[in-house]
Amino acid sequence: MSTLPSARKKARHLLVQALYQWQLSRADIGSIEAEFFTDNNMKKVDTAFFRELLHQIPAQVDKLDAAFGPHLDRASRDLDPVSRALLRIGTYELLFRIDVPYRVAINEAVNLAKTFGPTDAHKYINGILDKVAAETRTLEIQAARARG
Repeated sequence: MSTLPSARKKARHLLVQALYQWQLSRADIGSIEAEFFTDNNMKKVDTAFFRELLHQIPAQVDKLDAAFGPHLDRASRDLDPVSRALLRIGTYELLFRIDVPYRVAINEAVNLAKTFGPTDAHKYINGILDKVAAETRTLEIQAARARG
């Protein structure tokens, strides 16, 4: 298991796919996890991070959806599954992973939206997560602005 930024990036990449699968199939998270560890080379992946988010996002889904939901221009269920997964990943990191800088959480979700999401989804994801960050990481954002 690696904890390098590249390893965490790979974990997020796989996580989008795993959460997409969970949203569409509602399969057991343990089964999805086993499938991903069987089908993917996890040597260069931050597996602890992958496991945490894979298990905790479904466990905290109502709280996550409530955090970003007020900023949506439609119901969460009307979002495409990739955008919904990305908003849940980014929101989880903003709420529960204070070790991840807010800019990193947002940028990673935006970059994944460019890879997996529909056209221009990255702009939508960025706007929503910026608003979630403004509500949840106020002190961090103020400190970053003070530093210039």
